[in-house]
Amino acid sequence: MGLTMVERKAVTRQMARRYAKASKKEKGRMLDELCELTGWTRRHARRSLAKVASGTLERPRTPRERTYGPEVLEPLTMIWATLNGPAGKRLAPFMEEIVQALERQGELEVTPEVRRKLLEVSAATIDRLLAPERSRLRVRGRSGTKPGSLLRRQIPIRTFAEWDDKAPGFCEVDLVAHDGGDPSGEFCQTLDLTCVATGWTEVRAVRNKAQRWVHQGLVDIEATLPFPLLGLDSDIQPEPTPLGPWIARPAA
Repeated sequence: MGLTMVERKAVTRQMARRYAKASKKEKGRMLDELCELTGWTRRHARRSLAKVASGTLERPRTPRERTYGPEVLEPLTMIWATLNGPAGKRLAPFMEEIVQALERQGELEVTPEVRRKLLEVSAATIDRLLAPERSRLRVRGRSGTKPGSLLRRQIPIRTFAEWDDKAPGFCEVDLVAHDGGDPSGEFCQTLDLTCVATGWTEVRAVRNKAQRWVHQGLVDIEATLPFPLLGLDSDIQPEPTPLGPWIARPAA
């Protein structure tokens, strides 16, 4: 395993102290030793020793000035949001057109320098600049249900052999939360029931995920299905009242 960059610099610093005072023959041996330790060529090793002697080996790097600063990010974010958040590869080819349209409508006012940068920015740079904003707006936790055993306690469970994925009536059911990414407070839910065998899907809007609304939604769905509802595979926790002759799919 070779030396790390830090270790190479340390070895070079130590050897440079002796290298400056060494004879020509000793310098040759030291170069061979340094090349063997670091994997460098003799030419590179000689230059590295010279840089240490001149004090330039560890010269601090000057941070490069950012090309696209806040003055570019602000109008870029506005343009991106106006177009409903496209990826950089879709936004970059139409940047000039959208900038002209927004300027014409008085929605965008930028300096000539910022305008030039907006028209020159690449698709990859657009994605990099907008990554924090995209992450902030990403909706998380669309499903508010979690595994529970209440359904299995309230509904008698038959044997696993009685669950038949090929027969109509054995269904998957779940809730989808419409919380906009903020699970606090009350918000609507979509109750989604799908028959495993046929793919038949029924959805119902429920006020929230309270057990009474979920139960009411399931009863309403059962009444409209073209086949009897025989079993439910669900993480939804219903109210502690009989839900009907349905069976719950046992855990695998």
